[in-house]
Amino acid sequence: MRAAVVRTFGGPDAVQVVETALPEPAAGQIRIKVAGATLNPVDLGVRGGFFGGEGKDLGLGWDVAGTVDAVGADGSWSVGEPVVALYHGLTKDVGTHAEYVVVDADAVAKAPVTVDAVHAATLPLNALTAVQALDLLELTEGQSLLVTGAAGAVGGFAVQLASRQGVSVTGLAREGDEEFVRSLGAAEFTTDPGAGGYDAVLDTAVLGEAALAWVRDGGAYVGVRPGAHPGSVRGVRTASVSVTADGARLGELVRLVDEGVLTLRVAETYPLDAVAEAHARLEKGGVRGRLVLVP
Repeated sequence: MRAAVVRTFGGPDAVQVVETALPEPAAGQIRIKVAGATLNPVDLGVRGGFFGGEGKDLGLGWDVAGTVDAVGADGSWSVGEPVVALYHGLTKDVGTHAEYVVVDADAVAKAPVTVDAVHAATLPLNALTAVQALDLLELTEGQSLLVTGAAGAVGGFAVQLASRQGVSVTGLAREGDEEFVRSLGAAEFTTDPGAGGYDAVLDTAVLGEAALAWVRDGGAYVGVRPGAHPGSVRGVRTASVSVTADGARLGELVRLVDEGVLTLRVAETYPLDAVAEAHARLEKGGVRGRLVLVP
């Protein structure tokens, strides 16, 4: 089968599509025939050597939507079922940017029925990151939250999920994104929070200390780059989310997609053979929605 890998760190041209063995599922695993696999910033980090792993093939891709192709022993899934999954791991031999991928069965959820596989592929990593970050903030109804990067993939999901919980959300984004961010449920929109004073900040734009300044004394800050959050000041609790695969939680997010609560956005699609072109496009910036590889 074909898979996108990195053999030497570098720019978009460092990504190669190679022939590799078809993976076989072990007990508690399934093999998915990939219909869509999202390209995320973490893939650029792997390609650039940010997470190490030099000297071996590094598979790319965390998100996947497709159909169950094979089931390991004691499997609870059936061949042919449409599914989505998060394949967690920074240094793996083969990721979801491939024709087939093997994942743990407990990382899998039934695919949404209201969207196609390309859109469904944009859900797992970004939505799980958003909901797990909100868990860390421990907000209650009526409290105020500033979401930086509110028009982005993680930020957009966070706005929708927090608003649904009764949190008063302010979205921080570029001026041209105001209409979209408000459509997600943000009560307020800003391009400059000024003195701030929010109960919490979810910093999906990775602004760091600048965003910490907008939290009230004793509030909470959560970033989306594991281990890279600023230290506590003024009694502000700080943390960063390290996303984990969770099929049950992913199933809840799928239900919200089918109920129309969560919006899935695809900016462009690329064939697997054009994966280097997709990397160059994401690196250029300004993408609204996700780039999805279609093997």
